[in-house]
Amino acid sequence: MAQEESVIATGSVEGEKDRTVLETEEGEIVEESGRTPTTPVATTPQHPLEYSWTFWFDNPQAKSKQAAWGSSIRPIHTFATVEEFWGVYNNILHPSKLTPGADFHCFKYKIEPKWEDPVCANGGKWTISCQRGKSDTLWLYTLLAMIGEQFDHGDEICGAVVNVRGKQEKISIWTKNASNEAAQKSIGKQWKEFLDYNETIGFIFHDDAKKQDRFAKNRYTV
Repeated sequence: MAQEESVIATGSVEGEKDRTVLETEEGEIVEESGRTPTTPVATTPQHPLEYSWTFWFDNPQAKSKQAAWGSSIRPIHTFATVEEFWGVYNNILHPSKLTPGADFHCFKYKIEPKWEDPVCANGGKWTISCQRGKSDTLWLYTLLAMIGEQFDHGDEICGAVVNVRGKQEKISIWTKNASNEAAQKSIGKQWKEFLDYNETIGFIFHDDAKKQDRFAKNRYTV
């Protein structure tokens, strides 16, 4: 990691503790001054999510023109409760702080953010765009709506990704069955409502994106 950009934030109000948030095993007690705790440690009630989710990071410094697409994507952390989500979210860099070229994903556990993943293969994505440095709130609201099961067709959602580029940022929601027009349009309309986003957004099939790259056209708009 010394040579690569880290998505883990440092210098938070928690001081040194934040640097161990993704390194300490769940339930592990970190002893201080070499002393063993003699009293039981109270546990905070957890609020489980419907699904477990994994954050993934695609480091721009690790990308190579010769490497296969997606080969530089790495899982960061998997969470399954509301408390775990905030514990991770509060200790990672937000999109506005990431280097241009970075991609940050949040996908359901065991679904990789790649076209080749069996769950994603027949799907597509909705995408919104905003100016550089303006996506932090939109990204957070997208995550909260997604992991909080606010979508009527939440079972169709694979995950979301924020793409950080030099002049703009894009957020996309990936879905499973691109041909299910009713479900996809429902997701697109609700997403705009959650974000209070008024501009038209489009849905692109992954198959079209693979064949036509940047020239792929929207199949649906809302």
